[in-house]
Amino acid sequence: MPETRPDTSLVRRARKINRILAETYPDARCELDFESPFQLLVATVLSAQTTDKRVNSVTPALFAAYPDPAAMAAADREHLEKLVQPTGFFRAKTESVLKLSQALVERYDGQVPARLEELVTLPGVGRKTANVVLGDAFGVPGITVDTHFGRLARRFGFTEETDPVKAEHEVGALFPRKDWVKLSHHLIWHGRRICHARNPACGACPVARLCPAYGEGPTDPVKAAALVRTEGRA
Repeated sequence: MPETRPDTSLVRRARKINRILAETYPDARCELDFESPFQLLVATVLSAQTTDKRVNSVTPALFAAYPDPAAMAAADREHLEKLVQPTGFFRAKTESVLKLSQALVERYDGQVPARLEELVTLPGVGRKTANVVLGDAFGVPGITVDTHFGRLARRFGFTEETDPVKAEHEVGALFPRKDWVKLSHHLIWHGRRICHARNPACGACPVARLCPAYGEGPTDPVKAAALVRTEGRA
């Protein structure tokens, strides 16, 4: 059966929303600090159930002590746990970081692979983490469906799917592949700053007139402006 093409009016509206968000957030990017694919991979694993700001506060000391997969694979577990403890769930995260580092050394000669199929075989690395690394470290088109992206994609009517993989495919069909990475950043930045899970700042939203969910939060401009964050969640 041939694949169903998305509705052309939805495609036009979706791309217009993305253009407006691009103008609103010209500096939109990954908010995790990193200097290599390995650093981004580890930082993304650590970012689960915490904030990028918290992860950025621990990674300088972490990567100073363990700068590459070989060093991380041989790390003292107790010391590693102490370094990552502020990010929460530190025992599970330590286990993932140790095992993925060992897998990189044993299977990939200490190099982070640049293919989705290989990345998702690493311990603690799911499709969302893999797409972050592919897009921001390797420039490979991918859509990162985190909680912000999924929420906004449903509010905007891009998809009704709650399953991240299905949502990724449905949203991806609305945009050229070359736009996928930036699209992810635009929606994530907007979700962190204006389109909050609770009390979205609808009255201060640059895409309000295009949004089917307009009115879920305060539409009064003054009340909405008080909800706007100038940076990502602390």
